[in-house]
Amino acid sequence: MVNVIRQVAHLLKPGSGLTGKVVRGGFWVFALRLSNRLLGLVSTIILARVLAPSDFGLFGVALLAMGAIETFSQMGINIALVQKKDEIASYLDTAWTFQALRGALLALILFAIAPSVAFFFDTPAATPILQVIGFSTLIRGLTNIGVVYFQKELEFNKQYFYQLSGTVSNVAVAITAVILLQNIWALVFGLLAGNLAQLIVSYAIHPYRPRPRIVWKQFLDLFHFGKWFLGSSILIYLVTQGDSILVGKLLGVTALGLYQMAYRISNMPATEITHVISEVTFPAYAKIQKDLWRLREAYFKVFHLTLFFSFLIAWIIFILSYDITLLFLGDKWLAMVPTMKILIFSGLLRSIEATANPIFNAVGKPFIVTKGEIIRSVALFITIYPLIYYYGLLGVSLSLLFSNSLTTIYFIKILASLLSLRIYIFIITVSFNTLSIIVPSSLLFLYNFAINFYLKFLIIIIFIILYFYFSLLANNIYKRLNLKTVF
Repeated sequence: MVNVIRQVAHLLKPGSGLTGKVVRGGFWVFALRLSNRLLGLVSTIILARVLAPSDFGLFGVALLAMGAIETFSQMGINIALVQKKDEIASYLDTAWTFQALRGALLALILFAIAPSVAFFFDTPAATPILQVIGFSTLIRGLTNIGVVYFQKELEFNKQYFYQLSGTVSNVAVAITAVILLQNIWALVFGLLAGNLAQLIVSYAIHPYRPRPRIVWKQFLDLFHFGKWFLGSSILIYLVTQGDSILVGKLLGVTALGLYQMAYRISNMPATEITHVISEVTFPAYAKIQKDLWRLREAYFKVFHLTLFFSFLIAWIIFILSYDITLLFLGDKWLAMVPTMKILIFSGLLRSIEATANPIFNAVGKPFIVTKGEIIRSVALFITIYPLIYYYGLLGVSLSLLFSNSLTTIYFIKILASLLSLRIYIFIITVSFNTLSIIVPSSLLFLYNFAINFYLKFLIIIIFIILYFYFSLLANNIYKRLNLKTVF
């Protein structure tokens, strides 16, 4: 046990090279996600106690419209800047000018189409909400483009303070507003405050001062890479939000509020684990994209760690879903629990497949992600309508589970070919992590018989300890089979 801890400590020990930057970057990205989620948890608990699921659904309608307009005009400029190996200083003015013009145009479009969106969802109250939050696109468009260096140069400590400023402002304003107003406008004012805070901090924390000009040759150079990101972004939006659109349209805003809350909680393994990993590994992979051996070794370490934490978080949420909902959100949210349990498995698949996306983008093949999203989109839209018609919210979650399964298989197949690996290595890796979680899970049948909170808490702690033990045991077997391992 001590030897394993020493090996892990050696792996995580920061150095002066790329590995050291990645480790330090990983710490700051994880710290940001943890800070954001802790603040978001406090905000969600307070807001969910005061507001109804229908209020969250109404706000969700406005966010769906804004997300659609933003996605369909997303050119992947920032991603292209990070991916470029050459100096990008000469590109920044062009990128910022395009970003600012796009933000202003989107704000006008959202203001104009708000009544139509409200009519589509049969929610007239959504009109003023969408018109107001549309200004957030203008605010984000004016953000200092210099902050792209934080990700490109792995300076995630600066990224931490920049992004956290928005979260703190959002939460503080939203909580204050919900106490005073007791209505949905608390969510709107929180969103605008968060965006405005990030705009101010972006110029305070980075010295670059953009000028309004566009060099079309530079724009076309960035767009050449970003066009694939645009395609995949549109497909990702249709896949990740198409279900919400159908729920809002067919089942109403109350069902939409329940569904989006269930999705947010159940997809924690995908959003919390893989978001951290993607932010850190994409620029790191980009720097070693020509070295297949280093790229393969780095990926498998990431893959193994992702499975370890994703399985643990997903299983805990699955077991505690009822108690989490009742304790933190209240009994008016209990209707989402069955849907949330199915969505947990869908989120687990997303966390597995998301480890491949940074690799595809780093080696300059974002079209692979686009093709994967096409598969997901087709599978989702073939199955979602009949399933939602017969089974409601449960049908939506089943459709997502099916479509994510197909995409995960496709990504693993392509990744194995790209890294010159055999697919059975992925299968064995997943199998070992599955066994590590299943064996100690036999203890959890006692959870339902626990008579008080303290006994339940003790059972969960013992479960986590056993999971760590069996994971280390599986890892030792893994090494004896001469397979790639994190240790």
